[in-house]
Amino acid sequence: MFSDNKKGRQDSDSTSQQNRIAQGTKIVGDLTSEGGFRIDGLIEGTLKTPGKVVVGKMGSINGTLEGANADFEGKFSGKLILSGTLTLKSSAVIEGEVIVGKLSVEPGATFNASCSMKGAIKELNKGEHQKQKAEQSA
Repeated sequence: MFSDNKKGRQDSDSTSQQNRIAQGTKIVGDLTSEGGFRIDGLIEGTLKTPGKVVVGKMGSINGTLEGANADFEGKFSGKLILSGTLTLKSSAVIEGEVIVGKLSVEPGATFNASCSMKGAIKELNKGEHQKQKAEQSA
């Protein structure tokens, strides 16, 4: 009836696994994982992951978040560093310092942060550098 053959399952691939912090859970300290996170509880400290972080309406992070992509419905306070996209739903509340590649904000979201977009800065610097080279050679 049950087979030991689990073709679709890869236990050794931790990047496909998602960690879950349930509502009512409070974690104080630093977390590091290869997999993504779903947060409905409270984290105070540093969270580092190359995976996606999803913060539900009841979820909250106070501290530092470093990762690839994040979707927020809940709260964040601190320093947020993402190489990819930050998506803010209408119930999201973000405060602090934000460094992202791309930003998506739904109407109603609260975004009280200093924001720097890495992708745009790199393109501007390359364009200015090429413009300076052209001016010098002319």
